[in-house]
Amino acid sequence: MEFLFFPLLIVVLAMLRQVNQYERGVKFMMGRYYKTVEPGWRLVVPIFQSMTKVDLRLKAVEVPAQDAITKDNVSAKVTAVIYYKIVDATKSVLEVEHVHWAVLQLAQTTMRNVAGEVTLDELLSQRQQISEHIEKMVEEQTASWGIEVTSVELKDINLPPDMIRTIAKAAEAERERRAVITNSEGEVAAAENLARAAGMLAAVPGALHLRTLNSINDISSDQSNTVVFAVPLEILRALEGLKK
Repeated sequence: MEFLFFPLLIVVLAMLRQVNQYERGVKFMMGRYYKTVEPGWRLVVPIFQSMTKVDLRLKAVEVPAQDAITKDNVSAKVTAVIYYKIVDATKSVLEVEHVHWAVLQLAQTTMRNVAGEVTLDELLSQRQQISEHIEKMVEEQTASWGIEVTSVELKDINLPPDMIRTIAKAAEAERERRAVITNSEGEVAAAENLARAAGMLAAVPGALHLRTLNSINDISSDQSNTVVFAVPLEILRALEGLKK
């Protein structure tokens, strides 16, 4: 019996396959789908049976830079990261060959198509909305493969050097325009305040003289200043009247 036990044990051990907690095993019997097995040790009879293990963990895959032409005919290189996981191990084996490669190719094609539907300004300013649009399109195509797309994030958008210089010039011109508008608005507000102040001083008798005296008092606080005070013509005429 011992001579039979050890060879039989070796055969059984050779047929054992370990399925880890984060995996599922898709089992085939004589070339046909048999069942999907849970984690643990599983027996796979050679020749008659085979098993493909499928990793169910979340995957973060960088989509290589894609040459895209935007709606306004600007060339750009777009890089993204796609997060997805397999939720149906059976479909991922039976419905598509090399599922991870297929998801990557679909993401690349979708990125180029979506970038061609928007202008450069939209591509730069609406990255979140464009990422969500790409995610939705990829998920619609991969649902039948047993794939769940968690998110798609646009990583980099690289532009040609001449386009970068053009954008920088446009941004500088925009900043100058805003500065001119701000300065002119400040001048208008100052002119309005001065006009109101002048009206108030002219409406109240003696107010202008009090303002003049206050100004002289402020200037005279510094002994290094020389003050030249112009006497109003009315006062000089009054003094002439007193002499007569």
